[in-house]
Amino acid sequence: MRWKQLTKRLVSLLPVPGSLRGRLLWASMILLPILTIFAGAALQRAFETTLLTSEESQARLHTYALLGSAEFIESELVLPRTLQEPRFSQVQSGLSAMVFDAAGELKWRSESSTLIEDDLIAQIAEIQPEPGTSRFTHRKNENTFLYVYPLIWDIDGSEYKYLIAILNSDNRAMEELITFQTQLWGWLFAVYLLALVLQYLILRWGLKPLKGLADEISGIEKGDAEALKGSYPKEVEPVTRNLNRLIDTERLQRERYRNTLADLAHSLKTPIAVIKGAASEQHTLETYERLIDEQADRMSQIVQYQLSRAVKSKDSRLANTVPIAAAVERICGALSKVYGSKGIEVEIEGLTEKSFPGDERDLMELLGNLLENAFKYGKSRVSIAAYEDDNGLLLLIGDDGPGVGSAERLTILERGARLDTSTPGQGIGLAVCADILSSYKGALEVGTSTLGGAEFRVLLP
Repeated sequence: MRWKQLTKRLVSLLPVPGSLRGRLLWASMILLPILTIFAGAALQRAFETTLLTSEESQARLHTYALLGSAEFIESELVLPRTLQEPRFSQVQSGLSAMVFDAAGELKWRSESSTLIEDDLIAQIAEIQPEPGTSRFTHRKNENTFLYVYPLIWDIDGSEYKYLIAILNSDNRAMEELITFQTQLWGWLFAVYLLALVLQYLILRWGLKPLKGLADEISGIEKGDAEALKGSYPKEVEPVTRNLNRLIDTERLQRERYRNTLADLAHSLKTPIAVIKGAASEQHTLETYERLIDEQADRMSQIVQYQLSRAVKSKDSRLANTVPIAAAVERICGALSKVYGSKGIEVEIEGLTEKSFPGDERDLMELLGNLLENAFKYGKSRVSIAAYEDDNGLLLLIGDDGPGVGSAERLTILERGARLDTSTPGQGIGLAVCADILSSYKGALEVGTSTLGGAEFRVLLP
């Protein structure tokens, strides 16, 4: 537990780079040396074990060679003066052999053991391994490998115990070990540097999509692109997909704000026109104040309605129903004042007990735009009819104006599109109607009225 706390504290004190590439490289620079050290230590340990095993094997072979040259004469183990291994006959050759009896007395020694100190010989004589087992040790203080082998010679039913000791200098083995260590750690360091370089290249290649993503986002910010279109790995695709959704949502929201401002200006035209027209009409103070109050309330409702449309989603929930007849009567009354010079005759059919399944403000905005077009372009007659069946509600608004050609029927539903530029307008009224109906899963179609002019068909499921 204390080690974990110490590790966390140490990591918290280390400076962590801010970039993802820097973090991964920093982690590699910290963790790779640890792994390299463990790997180097394991390889070095394995080499040392192999080296000691080899020395023990050679000492065992020397022992067997001595036994092959030994003879038992008059209850004594006798070895020849000159052995097959020449180093036994060379002083300071590093390889020596000695034979001790059961009492630990030195019975024979090779010529190469002349300079071995008596204390070391006495220590070797005290070693008494179990019969049938040998012992191999590395005596680092004396820089030698010691191999002792107990021997029991059975002659005529009598047992004679001896101890054969082989001493070999560790100079050659240590030189091999040092050479191996130097090469090992040199190569491991080179591998560590190579791994860092490869890690950097892999990170640069692996994080390249993120750089491309950042460049694309920068392009969108500058206005050079509208969405992320690059090809990215599967791990990054959810991010790009969500970013595109966020960008689309933000763009639609900005477009909704712009459209709402245009719709607000368009919707305020009728009440403003009614107020302006009232100045030239014969009104008492009471009726004039009532008209101003009505139109001011209408303008306040329009402002609140357009502000709510700016923030609500496209999917509307049908909370209640609104009588259509009352809304039509209210709007036609206002438009009759605006277009009073035309003397428009309004024909109403089937509106009784028909209801609009939605928000009252949506209905007022929808009927206001459609009826205003009918009053504007109609010559003297406007018809309003409603029909209801299993498929939903069908509302027809027609006039006896010039009508709309079949080629222009889709064009006029686009925002800002106008066929008649001789009359004032912004060309957004029908687009507002289409937008409102889309939120109710409805549709707006343009056809020819029985009066000879245009007919707008409102379909509500």
